[in-house]
Amino acid sequence: MARKTLKGIRVGALVTDGFEQVELTLPMRALRKRGAQVDVISLHKGRIRGMNLMYPGKKVRVDETVEKVRPKDFDALLIPGGYVNPDALRQSEEALDFVREFNWLGRPIATLCHGPWVLVSAGLVKGRKLAAWPGIKDDIRNAGGQWMDQSGVRDELWFTSRGPHDMRHFLKGMVSLFAEKAPRNHPVEKGFRWGRWLFAALLGMVAIRPVRTALAR
Repeated sequence: MARKTLKGIRVGALVTDGFEQVELTLPMRALRKRGAQVDVISLHKGRIRGMNLMYPGKKVRVDETVEKVRPKDFDALLIPGGYVNPDALRQSEEALDFVREFNWLGRPIATLCHGPWVLVSAGLVKGRKLAAWPGIKDDIRNAGGQWMDQSGVRDELWFTSRGPHDMRHFLKGMVSLFAEKAPRNHPVEKGFRWGRWLFAALLGMVAIRPVRTALAR
């Protein structure tokens, strides 16, 4: 894979319980290795359970819930697949609205396997070419998209693959897309976040001052 820097890019990984383990962990590793910040965005707080095909996998910590974040705060979007994960996401209006707005902002999206189900339910695939797990090709075609039996398909700001067996092609295509098209608006934050701490402290002082004034009268 070509060495491309993703420093300064903030990626949102939209995922919930039932995601295919390697479809989240390997892309996250590839993105972080190249300097990107990757935040796991999910439907609930805490941890989410991955799957290895039909068998339970490891849990991953959730960084943000979808109702608490804004698409404009991210530069690129990753939607892993799995049998359960995308089916749960496509039933969440908050998740679908997030994806719709992200696409409307013109920012790159990478997804594979059953992940394109989310794009279908968001009403975004009409007239688009994309790869996906063969089991959902009818869903893509019925939504007006063109399913491609290829290891990787780039269509404008989307990169898609059929599944884990295409992982090498998916990682290469995802990294290239994000490196070329992500706006790089959000520098990676490391260590203690002094800015947020100071803002919270000042806000607390403003809130306390009227109370002290009232007590002094």
